Amino acid sequence: MDNGASSYRRFLAGEDTAFAEIIREYRDGLILYINSFVSDITEAEDLAEETFIKLVTKRPRYNGKASFKTWLYTIGGNLARDYLRKAARRGTLPLENYEMTADETELEEIVIRNEQSIAVHRSMNKLKAEYRQILWLIYFEGMSMKDASAVIGKSTHAAENLAYKARQALKAQLGKDGFDYENL
Repeated sequence: MDNGASSYRRFLAGEDTAFAEIIREYRDGLILYINSFVSDITEAEDLAEETFIKLVTKRPRYNGKASFKTWLYTIGGNLARDYLRKAARRGTLPLENYEMTADETELEEIVIRNEQSIAVHRSMNKLKAEYRQILWLIYFEGMSMKDASAVIGKSTHAAENLAYKARQALKAQLGKDGFDYENL
């Protein structure tokens, strides 16, 4: 069982400092993952906070079938999807072909430290949301295909196919942006 699961168990048993450990460990990655849905870092921060609030107030049961990180990211991803559905109904943002408009400089300072990584990041922002999400989970969060498939709600085989298509799309986008995919 991973560290997040044991911290969550201790929190449920009444140890408040254990919840602070969860936030420290997963906050930044969760924000960036949610941002791959909403393309607004401020809204992603709010939704990540809402995810943690949900853990405190509703205390959902963690069954241990997936890693704690997978479970937590699934909760955050579901909140992001709900946010997008509500926003689409209000007409405040288009659901299809929505491109990231968040302050890329802030993201670059947090996640991307060198010029090649910046090129990959910018090219990823031009991909479909589901491509960004699967690539983010696998390469930036280091999740296994099994865990990533659980987060996005697809079978492992479907996630593998999606990851393949996402890599091909990223390769093509990097080429359009003037970068040699093989040397990155």
